[in-house]
Amino acid sequence: MNPTPNEPQLTSGATPREVADALKPLVDFAAPPLSLPQLQQLLDERLTPHLMRYDQPTFHSMFNAFPSAAAQVGAQLALSWNQGVTNWQVSPGGAMLEELCCAALCRLFQLGPDADATFMYSGTYANQQALYLALHRHAERRGFDLAQQGLAGFAQHGKGARPVVLASQDAHFSMRHAVRMLGLGEESLLLLPLDAERRIDVAVARTILAELAPQRELLCLVATAGTTVTGAVDPIAPLAELCAAHGGWLHVDGAYGYAYKLAPQWAHLFAGDDLADSITWDPHKQLGAPIPNSLLFVRNWRDFNRMAIHSGYFNRTQASADDVEMPAPNP
Repeated sequence: MNPTPNEPQLTSGATPREVADALKPLVDFAAPPLSLPQLQQLLDERLTPHLMRYDQPTFHSMFNAFPSAAAQVGAQLALSWNQGVTNWQVSPGGAMLEELCCAALCRLFQLGPDADATFMYSGTYANQQALYLALHRHAERRGFDLAQQGLAGFAQHGKGARPVVLASQDAHFSMRHAVRMLGLGEESLLLLPLDAERRIDVAVARTILAELAPQRELLCLVATAGTTVTGAVDPIAPLAELCAAHGGWLHVDGAYGYAYKLAPQWAHLFAGDDLADSITWDPHKQLGAPIPNSLLFVRNWRDFNRMAIHSGYFNRTQASADDVEMPAPNP
């Protein structure tokens, strides 16, 4: 769609060299200091013309939305107060707001009484952390602590079967990133064939898992709830059944599409999401939240203990909404 004569262009149309030349004064650290009005003028003249106009009706690329007015209020508050939200001692209001927000979202998506969530800085990172949780549980079932022994524990406690991660051929590239970062390698990632609607073919997936045994053990099956290219939603419920039969972790990458569960006409596409061990969701893709804004849900809050690290100077008494006394603050 082309803009009308009254609509601004989405970008300046400048070449990479022209953009670089325009921005160089912004990173000239040897230049004299600027007043705030001078800095604002420099940004308006040099940077703003080359930013993408997400706010225009002719913008249909990627999944970024222009922040809503309410989101801008929240962003301004966050910038003004610059709070950490790691625990009660760092920011009572900030930490408690995150706890309450995550609990409310779990209820909104009807994920069950034991579900929990935490904010992440990207869907890519949330997917990686989900796979880490899956790997940790896989190690526990082998009889060792991944946090202590690392991947070497699989050789010491294994049955010779190598872990495998199954995902759609249209799965997000972050799954490749995750198996690399966790030391599993892309050899451990198997991309499954798709049906006519570009969803994972459950029958084919079942056959492949049967053929892989006993050389490979299912570590994690990744269902995509809204693929990047077509928006296809993998059949979560039958994949959950298949995953349970093989003792694997079911992760739903709903970074793009999971928001549509909140639309009654599309909610049926996500049936079985409450059976997933973990779910990724990016509110910044549809809800007008500032980038980045991502969450990782887990069906059982105890699973987050697998990634917890406690420090004597930092982690003290934890706070919950049911506490009637204030935990001791940091000195």
